[in-house]
Amino acid sequence: MAKKRALGRGLSALLSADHNEINSAQDKNADQVVGNIMEISLSDIEVNPFQPRTQFDSTALEELAGSIKELGVIQPITVRKNGSIFQLVSGERRFRASKLAGLETIPAYVRLANDQEMLEMALVENIQRQDLDAIEVALSYQRMIDEINLTQDEMSKRVGKKRSTITNYLRLLKLDPIVQTGIRDKMISMGHGRALIIIEDPTDQIDVYEQIIKNNLSVRQTEDLVKRFKEQDDIESSKPKKSGLTNSHKKAIKDFSNHFNTKIAINRNTSGKGKITIEFKNDEDFERIKNLIKP
Repeated sequence: MAKKRALGRGLSALLSADHNEINSAQDKNADQVVGNIMEISLSDIEVNPFQPRTQFDSTALEELAGSIKELGVIQPITVRKNGSIFQLVSGERRFRASKLAGLETIPAYVRLANDQEMLEMALVENIQRQDLDAIEVALSYQRMIDEINLTQDEMSKRVGKKRSTITNYLRLLKLDPIVQTGIRDKMISMGHGRALIIIEDPTDQIDVYEQIIKNNLSVRQTEDLVKRFKEQDDIESSKPKKSGLTNSHKKAIKDFSNHFNTKIAINRNTSGKGKITIEFKNDEDFERIKNLIKP
């Protein structure tokens, strides 16, 4: 251990100089850094900007922090050297828990990786976790399609999952955001979500979702309910229907869109029940819209 700490201090000094920035295996002193495990100051590490995981259980982090206080960090995190800083590749829970435990340094394996490799490693590692919710896995698969340009067949080989399994996860992203949140919060299971995908109308989908929660329906009971709902819907669809939106609703869409400067959708069934959807581009846009809603 003493040898590792000495190595850590030496490397820390080596890396502190701007002219020793290491971005490739050919750079000066790269052989002394890349492929080594060393103690790195927590303050010198940035979280992975490509981390697909968005939720970290606070209780579990506190428990891990307690373990780290007693035993230390047993498994090193992985970081990449990116100019004068380090960025996390994997091990964000250990990184966060170490901070909670009051540690100043953490053992880390150093490697080189470009942005695309960083994203892919983070996504693949994330998908392999056992404690992820189904929506988080689905979003990771979708990012691999959108940002790494992988086909489902290529993803199947890369993550060791059947193509049909990947398809089933991706289909969950067609669910209404309220239903997706229900899966993330463990109000319903992935099986419930797969049954609900058959219902295309968002308002009707939420109606059935609320029945599942209210009556504590099993997946099998949900499948039967959806089947009956679809049969009734097929009967209703054969009848002439009027638009669910009145002129007042249509005017409201325009007014809301102008006020919030974003796309607004109103869904309403014939009984008058419905919902308003406000789109936002990113977290900053969300905060902007939230401030407009505040009284």
